[in-house]
Amino acid sequence: MESGLGAPRPIDDTPRLQAMLSGANLVLAARLDQPGRSLAGIARCITEFSWCCYLVELAVSRSAQGLGVGRGLLDEARRKLGPKVTLNLISVPEAMVSMNGWA
Repeated sequence: MESGLGAPRPIDDTPRLQAMLSGANLVLAARLDQPGRSLAGIARCITEFSWCCYLVELAVSRSAQGLGVGRGLLDEARRKLGPKVTLNLISVPEAMVSMNGWA
């Protein structure tokens, strides 16, 4: 997925990326409703599903930014977590800037 958030992440270290995904217990993906259904966004979370959820990754591909993909991923995370679980963004500073309009 092409995203401006790749720079601080180990995108060339496949085993480390796999460990990052394996260690998360809530991973959501968004795909475009087009031929090929390319990946448009991903949310990676760590939670116990009862008190809080740490959203450690929210990335939207450049081509899908402005289409509501980030908002959709956040809404789906909240739906899966339920009303009693707090959703906390814990990520890199660049993602915090991107989240200002979504959270």
